[in-house]
Amino acid sequence: MPSFAHPWILLLLPLAPLVAWWRWSRPRLALRFPDARVLAELPSGRSRLVRRLDAVLYSVATLSLLLALAGPRLPLPTPIETEGIELMLIVDVSGSMHEVDAEWAGQRVSRLNAAIQVFELFVLGGTSPGGQPLPGRPQDLIGLVTFANYPESIAPLTLSHTVLVQLLRLEQARKSEEGQTNIGDAVAEALLRLDDVKGRRKVLVLLSDGEHNFAGPKGSPTWLPRIAAQRAADLDATIYAIDTGGDDAGDAEMRAAGKLAMQEVARITGGKYFAAGDTSRLLEVCGEIDRLERRPIESFRYRRYREWHAAFGLSAFALLFAAGLIHWTLGRRLP
Repeated sequence: MPSFAHPWILLLLPLAPLVAWWRWSRPRLALRFPDARVLAELPSGRSRLVRRLDAVLYSVATLSLLLALAGPRLPLPTPIETEGIELMLIVDVSGSMHEVDAEWAGQRVSRLNAAIQVFELFVLGGTSPGGQPLPGRPQDLIGLVTFANYPESIAPLTLSHTVLVQLLRLEQARKSEEGQTNIGDAVAEALLRLDDVKGRRKVLVLLSDGEHNFAGPKGSPTWLPRIAAQRAADLDATIYAIDTGGDDAGDAEMRAAGKLAMQEVARITGGKYFAAGDTSRLLEVCGEIDRLERRPIESFRYRRYREWHAAFGLSAFALLFAAGLIHWTLGRRLP
């Protein structure tokens, strides 16, 4: 919508009709002659027409000059540049995630359900039942990969975070026949979903309660977590590994190997390993990751305008020149 840099000058617009009145009513030169009857037979001439044109041209010229001084301008569409990070959530949905040993809002829930509730706050922002706030990640492109025996890409990188959370809520822990843990392929799948945009930070948040224990079919082995982490490091992607498994679950030796693998994945990529044995600790971990990945987002909020003051100023001078030209030609006076 057009605007003015100095709108107060528009208060002077009533000067335009006053200028027209002044030009019309100003005294005219009289012809001194002892007897004007000899001129009665002459044609009426162009005096009245010239005076009307003169009044109109001066009035419009005054109007144009005032508008030029007011600074008319038309705003141009200006992009607002914002840049977040690329964030892939990698969520374990293997059979062990069905264990009901977590708590949310005073109720016992499964590990997966607790992880879904926390990640919803991490993405959208809000306050947990215990009063811990999370600001949300509205500027980030966020995607979702779930995994058990095999990874599944649930949502590509998107700014439609509400849809992503709705898809995450639909996830359920897999049954025993497909309930093993394939961390390596899950990381590899998430890396495939990252955009090849240079300069944008890439982050993977890996949540699992177990160790990589699925070797894959014969002839097509799965990626080992260490190999997948090295590939992530090649792509400058950082992995935060969240271990939600308990120390008292399963074989102690396998559990230790699983922890070591998660720690290695984080170390290789320059990320961090977190042990989150309960929901409150998981909330703290997500809060820490949120703080670690808060980058200043430069938003260029400025407006550009197409200025019209020069056009109005030039039109004012053109009208004054036209008025003078009429006086020098059509309205030329005899001495």
